[in-house]
Amino acid sequence: MSIARPRPRRPITAIAALAALAACAVALSACGSKHDVLSAKATKRFTVMLDFFPNADHAALYSAIAHGDFRDVGLEVVPETPADPSEPLKLLAAGRVDLAISYEPQLLLARDEGLKLVSIGALVQRPLSSIIALPGKHVRTVAQLAGKRVGTAGLAYQAAELRTALEHAGVSPSSVRTANVGFNLIPAMLSGQVDATLGGFWNYEGIQLRLAHKHPLVIPVDRAGVPTYNELVLVARDQQARRNGQDLRAFLQALTRGEREVRADPTAATATLLKANPSLERKLQLESIKQTLPAAVPSEAGKPYGWQSPAAWAAFGSWMFSHELLKKDPNIGLPPFTDEFLPGQGI
Repeated sequence: MSIARPRPRRPITAIAALAALAACAVALSACGSKHDVLSAKATKRFTVMLDFFPNADHAALYSAIAHGDFRDVGLEVVPETPADPSEPLKLLAAGRVDLAISYEPQLLLARDEGLKLVSIGALVQRPLSSIIALPGKHVRTVAQLAGKRVGTAGLAYQAAELRTALEHAGVSPSSVRTANVGFNLIPAMLSGQVDATLGGFWNYEGIQLRLAHKHPLVIPVDRAGVPTYNELVLVARDQQARRNGQDLRAFLQALTRGEREVRADPTAATATLLKANPSLERKLQLESIKQTLPAAVPSEAGKPYGWQSPAAWAAFGSWMFSHELLKKDPNIGLPPFTDEFLPGQGI
């Protein structure tokens, strides 16, 4: 099938979007003055729904658990693995868990459907989703996808990302056929079902193919014309952010310690992950942790781990709205994120 061009919508300007975010930021800052938690005498159960099975993207979380960082701030953090990757935000909105790990595009879609959720921190500061192709298909640039068949996981925003990348490279989207291959991105390429894929992560599928000596082409979508966004975010309920801000602040303080522990000793962090998920392949996870660490660092110097850029959120929200992925402009009204609970932030 070819990719149809959407009816254009006039996106909100960057200046207007930033002004809207700034005007609304006060609403989520109403939880009170900043008090970074240093210690606690008792602990409370705090459930975190993962976006997928435990893997290198969750290294900081499992490291903080193993080192007792969460216990030090009064939380007994219990990770849960979703039966269905589409469930975490729905379960969070229903009050079944205290926090969920998800993706910035998915959060914007969920909010557009009326779920009252907000991102409180970024685990990964830029897109992991990539265009991936194997050498036998003679694709070394996005422009060479013309006339090819590209597989995705079937998500609407992936089709929009592909369309944006093709147009950015001067290729007519109608010249590219697409196929929904679900989560079988690598098998679809290896079997020749598709010539390339969009949706695999450069820090996982890309590394997996390199370790198998397949020499893949890997182009992250933000290097192909798609506005940058936070691939993985920590999501809370709006009301939780207003009423239980201290728990969120405590969680993020401990998670920051976990990230420092991973950075200091990736090998030990890999061993911790393998205890949580013995099915993982050690070499792949270690390499993934090492390559993902730079993507966990905010682009703006001096900002804490987990920090989220207002400009980036505004630009990506406008991109989703202009591609008719959202019915409502996400830059109007309460912002979809807050940095209020990060260590050293807030009022």
